[in-house]
Parts: sequence; C-alpha cells; structure tokens
Amino acid sequence: MNAIANILVALVAALHVYFLALEMFFWTRPLGLKTFRNTPEKAADSAVLAANQGLYNGFLAAGLIWGLVQANLAFAFQIKVFFLVCVIVAGLYGAATVSHRILLVQAAPAALALILVWLAYT
Repeated sequence: MNAIANILVALVAALHVYFLALEMFFWTRPLGLKTFRNTPEKAADSAVLAANQGLYNGFLAAGLIWGLVQANLAFAFQIKVFFLVCVIVAGLYGAATVSHRILLVQAAPAALALILVWLAYT
C-alpha cells in the first residue's frame, strides 16, 4: 500500500511541476494558450500573475517530493498529508473560482493520494 501511495504522491508532484512549467514558461505560447483557453492578449496581460501562480505550484511539488525522500517515516507522513491537503484546498478554490476542471485535474488526484497515504500509515 505504501508503494502505491508514494506513486500517487509522486504523480501529484509531477503534475505540479507540469503546472509550474505551463504557467511560468508556456503561458503565452500555443501550449499554454490551448491548455488555459486564453487569447494571446489575455495571456500577455496575465503572464506575471501566471508565473507567480506557477511558482507556488512548484513549492507544492517541492513539498511533496520532500515528503517522498524524508527518511523519518512519521515526519514523511506529516509532510505528505500537509502538502496534499494544501493541493486539495487550492484545487477546491480553483474549481470554485476559475474552472470546475481543476477539481478533476488537481484536487481529485491529491484526494486519492491522501486517502492512500492515510491508509498506508495507519
């Protein structure tokens, strides 16, 4: 169970590295425009905000990776739970304020990972 939980945590971390890249480096490029359904004008106007948002996604990924490499299992559990809850809250907020797709893309994988982490450690 622990291996599956860690694979899901790693997947959530990888998603957030991908979000970082999209928001920081590809926001105004065709991939970013298509992904976020933006016009070039809207993307240009919001590029600084998107880059800031991407940086925060990078911090979430870094926290999840920290939880995966932490040798102290009890502390690793706490780190993973904290950062997965942060991802879920961010996903819920994004779903409520931006797009319901965020619920499926961000919050749902984190919620599944949280459940498996909880089951693996308890």
